[in-house]
Amino acid sequence: MRHGETPWNTERRLQGHIDIPLNDNGLAQAAAAARSLAAQPFAAIYSSDLERARRTAAAVADAQGVAIQNDPRLRERHYGVFQGLTYDEAAALHPEAYRRFKERAPEFAFPGGGESLLVFSRRIGEALDEIARRHPGEQVLVVTHGGVLDIAHRLATGKPLQAARDFAIPNAALNWIEHDGDGWRMLAWAVQDHLDGALDELPTS
Repeated sequence: MRHGETPWNTERRLQGHIDIPLNDNGLAQAAAAARSLAAQPFAAIYSSDLERARRTAAAVADAQGVAIQNDPRLRERHYGVFQGLTYDEAAALHPEAYRRFKERAPEFAFPGGGESLLVFSRRIGEALDEIARRHPGEQVLVVTHGGVLDIAHRLATGKPLQAARDFAIPNAALNWIEHDGDGWRMLAWAVQDHLDGALDELPTS
């Protein structure tokens, strides 16, 4: 599940590791997700340690009486000097880096300490695989970020890292994937029946 909406989501501003809270709509989305998941038993709830994910996870955890396990490996990709900029600002200020970002060059790392897709995808894959190993045959909730869910979708479908994103990742939507012991597979994606509209601020092309 992606975290609820933040003020920077509405501004199309790259958050990365910057700890931005939910806005009022994001809090309402988290509550709606908790209601929609009331009948789903979770053996554990894992969350990125950033506040926007933790507050979203807390809505479900409080309703179900399950403790949240915060895991910094579930953080968004580190966008280096892009963090805090809108997509348009990043394109204007760092045109060559933005070109590499848009073409999804797997080895490209953002200037200013940012991650490459290869490093980021390895971090996420290892975290999700470890969670699956801890909970064989069980259902768990992972509350995280758009970039993390981009990697999760690719793990479950085999879509290459460098391929353009052609799937939605709305705030507070539900994404169901399953680990069969050998690998991940897709069950359902971007389920948002519980939401009155949700933002996916990253262009899909």
